[in-house]
Amino acid sequence: MPDEQLVAEEDQDVVRTRSRRAEPRAWMRAVVWLVAAGLHPGAGPSTVLVARDLSVRMDYRRGIVVYGLAGVVKRTGLSPATVKRHVRVLRELGALVWMVHGSKRNLAAPGEKYMATATIYGAVIPPAYDDALGHRLTGSGYAARVCGVTPAGRVLAVAGASARAEDRQEQRRTSRSGQGVRRGVRTARPGDISAVDKACSAEREPHSPGRYHRAPAVDVERGCNYIPRERASCRKAPVSAPKISLNCDGSRRTAAQTRAGIAVVQQVRPLVNWTQREGLRQLEVALRPLTDAGWDAHMIAAELHSWMLTWSPARPAAYIRVRLARQAAAEHAAAAYDEAEGWDEVVATRAFTVPRPELALDVMRGLVEGMAAYSARQAEQGLDDLSDADAAADMAAFLERVPA
Repeated sequence: MPDEQLVAEEDQDVVRTRSRRAEPRAWMRAVVWLVAAGLHPGAGPSTVLVARDLSVRMDYRRGIVVYGLAGVVKRTGLSPATVKRHVRVLRELGALVWMVHGSKRNLAAPGEKYMATATIYGAVIPPAYDDALGHRLTGSGYAARVCGVTPAGRVLAVAGASARAEDRQEQRRTSRSGQGVRRGVRTARPGDISAVDKACSAEREPHSPGRYHRAPAVDVERGCNYIPRERASCRKAPVSAPKISLNCDGSRRTAAQTRAGIAVVQQVRPLVNWTQREGLRQLEVALRPLTDAGWDAHMIAAELHSWMLTWSPARPAAYIRVRLARQAAAEHAAAAYDEAEGWDEVVATRAFTVPRPELALDVMRGLVEGMAAYSARQAEQGLDDLSDADAAADMAAFLERVPA
């Protein structure tokens, strides 16, 4: 790539770049190709080393990475000037773009520590790489993506896939041959030392003939070696009692009751969004007060929707238990208050529940009197009814026909 074809500094920004966005693995393949193609006079192995350090820390999907010059210098072993130079080479190749320009200006509030902004780069692939491999693109600039290949690109892709397949087969053959050598070492006779790899064991020191100096002395007292005296005197560890589920009335909960509750909860969970992250067993335990009361799935779902939650609890079962406990406490407090005040709901509603056939006639007579009074008042004010029907007369005629 001639110098005039290198990406200018004003075009190395994400807004003006002609390169497309890439994820780390595809970006590293492009960087290796760009360096091997000799498109930049300053590109070399150090460029690939710096790019590999950036790719390890990139966002896997978007290819965004924080520069961090000091960290790159420490991990790669290069000097700061060398790292800066090869990052500039990557930008000029069109493989890096500025997402955020870092600044050393102090942005902290008065009285706080010094704080600057970091430089953030984005991984991109230049058009030179796509043209050479025959990629067809849709879109332009940073938002472009590969949508197909040209006939020449298809030939290159097939050749590359074949080469990678041959490399994998060669690696498998090498690994099998290595396993065969190891199997030969394991099956060798005790007196045969020809298969021993002396090169790998030359750097190891022989075992010490004496006692290992860090091994503590064993203190054996009355047969309790490394075992506390209290534990040694016990024949076996105590077994914890199994947990037993109980109903609201104190009786033991049966497996059939649990299965019935889970069957109801299976219908409730799809109807209430914020309960779907909880398990069936936990929801069944939390909704037992409602399922034991005979509520079906739709009644329970209506109750949960009536709470009008605009957020999703992190632990729905625990939230339901707390909410139902508060409701039960409020109902108990209201019942205790009514009992203290002497309120009897049966006595208070007896007047409405006792059958009274004459109640309807009394209501109609009252309506007749009220409408007659209303009509008289309207006539005094000079206001007439808009309709020809006399409702009061009709009701009075009806009452005369009905036996008392």
